[in-house]
Amino acid sequence: MSNEFDYIIVGAGSAGCVLANRLTEDPSVSVLVLEYGGSDRSVIIQMPSAFSVPMNTKRFNWHYETELEPYLDGRRLHCPRGKVLGGSSSINGLVYIRGHAYDFDEWESLGAREWGYRNCLPYFKRAENYKFGGDEYRGGSGPLATNNGNNMQNPLYGAWIAAGLEAGYIKTDDCNGYMQEGFGAMHMTVKDGVRWSTANAYLRPAMRRSNLSVVTHAMTRQILIKGKRAVGVVYEKGGQRQTMRCRREVLVASGPIGSPHLLQRSGIGPGNLLQSVGIQVAHDLPGVGENLQDHSEIYIQYACKEPITLNGKMDLFSKAMIGLRWLLFKDGLGASNHFEAGGFIRSEAGLRWPDIQFHFLPAAMRYDGDKPFKGHGFMVLTGPNKPKSRGYVRVQSTDPFEYPSIRFNYLEREEDREGFRRCVRLTREIINQPAMDRYRDVELAPGPNVVKDDEIDAFVRANMESTMHPCGSCRMGEDEMAVVDSELRVRGIQGLRVIDSSVFPTEPNGNLNAPTIMLAERASDLVKGKSPLVAANVPVGLAPKWEHYQRPAEPLRMNR
Repeated sequence: MSNEFDYIIVGAGSAGCVLANRLTEDPSVSVLVLEYGGSDRSVIIQMPSAFSVPMNTKRFNWHYETELEPYLDGRRLHCPRGKVLGGSSSINGLVYIRGHAYDFDEWESLGAREWGYRNCLPYFKRAENYKFGGDEYRGGSGPLATNNGNNMQNPLYGAWIAAGLEAGYIKTDDCNGYMQEGFGAMHMTVKDGVRWSTANAYLRPAMRRSNLSVVTHAMTRQILIKGKRAVGVVYEKGGQRQTMRCRREVLVASGPIGSPHLLQRSGIGPGNLLQSVGIQVAHDLPGVGENLQDHSEIYIQYACKEPITLNGKMDLFSKAMIGLRWLLFKDGLGASNHFEAGGFIRSEAGLRWPDIQFHFLPAAMRYDGDKPFKGHGFMVLTGPNKPKSRGYVRVQSTDPFEYPSIRFNYLEREEDREGFRRCVRLTREIINQPAMDRYRDVELAPGPNVVKDDEIDAFVRANMESTMHPCGSCRMGEDEMAVVDSELRVRGIQGLRVIDSSVFPTEPNGNLNAPTIMLAERASDLVKGKSPLVAANVPVGLAPKWEHYQRPAEPLRMNR
């Protein structure tokens, strides 16, 4: 293998695989991808319903942990990140949610020029191959297959959506289309019953090209900086170090933990921090590792009166039968992530777009599959989707194998604490609608005795978990605390970009795999120097009378 390439991509995750594919479309361009993880050729990765297994397997997961979180009773939280081809798209919950249109307009208002919804939508569409065909909002011919699972065959999905309508909310035909707000089907990255990670969708087809080299089990120790230009990287594999040079650019796609950590180890970051751990400062850039944020959630669980939930499939025999059917036919319960219905609502009047997301699951267990309820149950995973609390990623030594210090400061801001109180109360109201009467039994969590603000706060502190959507630690913008500019170039360093969810200025209103892929699609054109796709000027759905009412049917409810 040559030791010089046009582009070096660090990380074969949700963004890195997209970049590898798009850049090697030009046969005259040579690309090297460095990935610390290994192959994704594993049943537990490829079978959608098994996602909790790779998410908790150190072979596929960096298995980061936070520092003691001061506003969570001093708990440490698991912060999973993919360590495998496909990165986190190979271990995530497979949910395909883009975020609300106004999330991207918010990015632009914060200084990310030409990253508004009109600029991003064409790249969402270019990436996507939607099962029901393309239209002005959805893509029909891209590499990334998306569908709606098993068509919500379990009756609990329909009851959940009906309960949302009874509570005064609206139904949405497509939360990734014209109208996000409302209750309806959720979509997932599954093709023919198989997880459609970016490794499957983008990287594997590109690996047939002679101008792409992929090295696994390769730890990138540092980016080489000459003057104020990135000229290559040093990586380690099997105890041996290799130096690779790049003619054009180093593209860091190591994720919201790995990317700031690599920049800091390479001497790019807050000067005082780097000096304190013995790293020579190549470029003092104070925003590297700051602005870290994450979605978080709680589980609101109920016992179910009827034996129709996934809790009845937790025994070894049932799991074996589900796995066997999937191996033979790629269908059945193994072909879904089971998050087939959900919802987006606004927590108060005057909000233009939703700030609360629901994932409905016909089972009562943890997101990672642990501690299932012994009987039958169902649950709603929910949390405020526009968190205000901010944390950091900070290097602790020059050793790349020593994890950085990670702290999110979950619940530091009162707005986030109040957000969870609203989530609990609004979810209970929805579950207590007549549509759920046939199924709803006793509330398991938080429990019927958790009512007052301080009781809800205590439950949240003790039980809140990460939704595994960290972002923002290499923020995009044009101000002094921004790490990259609006073309994702590291400010003050030539030949170096960061392209992953670490550059998001704020959390999108949904799961992060879809917008990360979109970001990489658009970034590939920026790197190539191509004119961007033509902006899409399409209408954006807003709930009727959002300025005055928390839910569309509120005037009717108030007049009863």
